[in-house]
Amino acid sequence: MKIGIGCDEVAYSLKMIVIKHLEEKGIEVVDYGCGPDEKVLYPDVALAVAQDIAAKKFERGILICGTGIGMAITANKVPGVRAACCHDVYSAERSRKSNDAHILTMGAQVIGYSLALMLVDAWLASEFAGGRSQPKVDRMIEIDAQFHK
Repeated sequence: MKIGIGCDEVAYSLKMIVIKHLEEKGIEVVDYGCGPDEKVLYPDVALAVAQDIAAKKFERGILICGTGIGMAITANKVPGVRAACCHDVYSAERSRKSNDAHILTMGAQVIGYSLALMLVDAWLASEFAGGRSQPKVDRMIEIDAQFHK
């Protein structure tokens, strides 16, 4: 698996911990920044990761900012991408199983390092279940297409 990851300056330390964790699991990581002393507008990072997921350069992405909310809002603007801001394990799991989310967003100012790694692991271990969720995801895709012609 190959994962795109990005952050703003607030989340740099957490991003580096997540990257190390992923690499220890044998997962290839593409780092979209930011660097240790770099200030960025997080929407630019979210856009870059989301566009590459939409282009199928990789299956999943992780975006981290102060709360994770702005990253999710921005990533969800890209047609065909579903990003979920998660701060508990159950939501991380359900974002994949029920919503087929491509991007996990987290808030470095909201959760600690240990919880972040638990969220990443739960999210990575979960796959879209289809079933009762399939018509809902299909409808999300229809709505997305309606507004992104």
